[in-house]
Amino acid sequence: MKKTRILVAEDDSSIRTGLVDLLEGEGYAVSSAADGEQALLIHEKEKPDLLLLDIMMPAKSGYDVCREIRAKDPVTPILILTAKGQEVDKVVGLELGADDYVIKPFGVHELLARIRALLRRVRTEPASKDRPPLVFGDVEIDPRTYQGRKAGKVFAISSREIRLLHYFLQHDGEVLDRFLLLDAVWGIKYQGTTRTLDQHVAKLRQKIEDDPANPRHILTVHGVGYRFRSKPEGPS
Repeated sequence: MKKTRILVAEDDSSIRTGLVDLLEGEGYAVSSAADGEQALLIHEKEKPDLLLLDIMMPAKSGYDVCREIRAKDPVTPILILTAKGQEVDKVVGLELGADDYVIKPFGVHELLARIRALLRRVRTEPASKDRPPLVFGDVEIDPRTYQGRKAGKVFAISSREIRLLHYFLQHDGEVLDRFLLLDAVWGIKYQGTTRTLDQHVAKLRQKIEDDPANPRHILTVHGVGYRFRSKPEGPS
């Protein structure tokens, strides 16, 4: 049986070696890169099942790597490694198409749980060719092409955003707790910040709302989470 392959892109040799040893010990096949250029070459050649991507690397940063990979590969999970307290790293990484992030220094159990969750999601999702379009208001999302259309304008959409919208549509009109959404869409029990979810919602609003500052589809329920309305009654 073919092993799941993970690409570790990290310029710190001690961290890189530790991650390779950890993941190989868990039964994964592991490739490693010390800079962004090498990471892109390995991704193109080996087509790994998941990327573990440090932000601050020489040659090309993790941002550049994430952007270039997402331009031609919208599916392969990308888990970014970001320094503690650097909120901008997480935000930019998610905006460029990363699926999740882990903050350094991270716990082994947390890292492995995030990796397993991302891999499990890819394995259990229906093939893109089998997914029907998501339609609401003047928005249509085509999961086969990872494109959306609103008022005649076409935009790119990530696999995570599609899953989030699909879950919203399944629970149209319901108030959904942030942690429930994280569990349902990210696939693991989050014990920390819900900022990941909030950033994805903010990105979606930029794409599907007439006025993202005054959303009519994805409404914030303060202190709880969000409510999605496929047929908004009026400005919120």
